[in-house]
Amino acid sequence: MAMIRNKPRHRLIAFTLIIPFVAIFALVFAYPVIEVVRMSFTDAPLIGGGNWVGLDNYKRLFSDNLFYTSMKNNGYFVLLTVLPTTIIALVISLAVNRLSGRMQALALVMFFTPYVLPVSVVTQIWAWMLDFQFGILQPVIEAVTGKPVPVFKNPYWVMPSVAVVTIWWTNGFNVLLFIAGLRNIPEDLYEAARLDGATRRQLFFKVTWPLLWPVTALVLTLQLILQLKIFDQIYLLSDGGPFNSSYVLLLMVYREAFQLNHGGYAAAISLVLFLLIVVISVLQFQLLRMGGRDK
Repeated sequence: MAMIRNKPRHRLIAFTLIIPFVAIFALVFAYPVIEVVRMSFTDAPLIGGGNWVGLDNYKRLFSDNLFYTSMKNNGYFVLLTVLPTTIIALVISLAVNRLSGRMQALALVMFFTPYVLPVSVVTQIWAWMLDFQFGILQPVIEAVTGKPVPVFKNPYWVMPSVAVVTIWWTNGFNVLLFIAGLRNIPEDLYEAARLDGATRRQLFFKVTWPLLWPVTALVLTLQLILQLKIFDQIYLLSDGGPFNSSYVLLLMVYREAFQLNHGGYAAAISLVLFLLIVVISVLQFQLLRMGGRDK
């Protein structure tokens, strides 16, 4: 009977705990999403009302050559970063996991420190190191190419250079994820495999890799989403140039919204990018999960 009498009170407590989250979610996420969808069907400026134009923004978008150039650059950047950063993080985590005590802690600090730096600091460091006249890495580039290269002003070098900066900056988080995955593998499995005469290579491919696959799938999916949303490094290092060779979709959104004041068109671009990220990331995650079942 006491439980029945207290039921309204329990409901009130539950609603009191839930309402702040629902209110913040509606204000910060749900309302902006609904507004972007609505705005994408208008010719509105960034701030203010606009006239309903239906699908005109989308028709304009899919006939815009710059949109396809941006998509191609986004895809190229994904190829340059997602798989390489995952492989590099896996190799580093395997090496760090073999260390112990203070050496392991020091190695983790070294690899994770770049991740806590703001993007403005990261890009400033690399812009200085790769500076055409005074960069400390230009002798290395000159040794390979025979001459100094202004990497952020060269259409062939700019995207690979930004990819290197991005991998250096973000890889510490991936290393921590892999370290966590490695520590969750029971040591008993390794001992049993060694007793059966397994080599180091067999230990990796028969024990470590299958059990580490869920973490690998997570890292690949997170990296895909992050690199499809690339903006900061491109904006600060190359501003989309030279000759639109590093122009990406979020830079197109920024230009249309904040420089040209085409709020409706920018909303249409951002909505297409959002749907693109959702579809690609879900497909990739499902494929990776199916691959994990086969292991």
